[in-house]
Amino acid sequence: MSIEARVLELKLTLPEAPAPAGTYSPVVIVEKLAYVSGQGPIGTDGRLLTGKVGVEISEEEGIAAARVVGLTMLATLKAQLGTLDRVKRIVKVLGMVNCSTDFKNHPKVINGFSDLMVEIWGENGRAARSAVGMGSLPGNISVEIEAIVELAD
Repeated sequence: MSIEARVLELKLTLPEAPAPAGTYSPVVIVEKLAYVSGQGPIGTDGRLLTGKVGVEISEEEGIAAARVVGLTMLATLKAQLGTLDRVKRIVKVLGMVNCSTDFKNHPKVINGFSDLMVEIWGENGRAARSAVGMGSLPGNISVEIEAIVELAD
């Protein structure tokens, strides 16, 4: 089954791919790797999901925001590559959680993203990963995630 078909089967709705918010490229391709710039959680209504995890929003809302970042990243990849079928596997993920200084469940929050990638790509969605806490993120978004993906031949 193609990745595009899998996304349809899972009934996932992708937001519009966001325009760059600065002087950078959303995706840079070097040989067979695509480096995806940091993505924030953009809902299908176009609004950013904001709030500091553990202060303004709950851990569960943070997990949901990380999943939304996954959908945003899929939209960006599709816009830049033409089709998600060009993505062979998710290689490396850096997940940043906007959270209180005493918050300790960064990996659990970023699982919202990682679980979605595994739902779509199976074991090829299971990446090497870092999950860290941040004192703030742009626009007070709850989660920001960047990734490196391998492209199919």
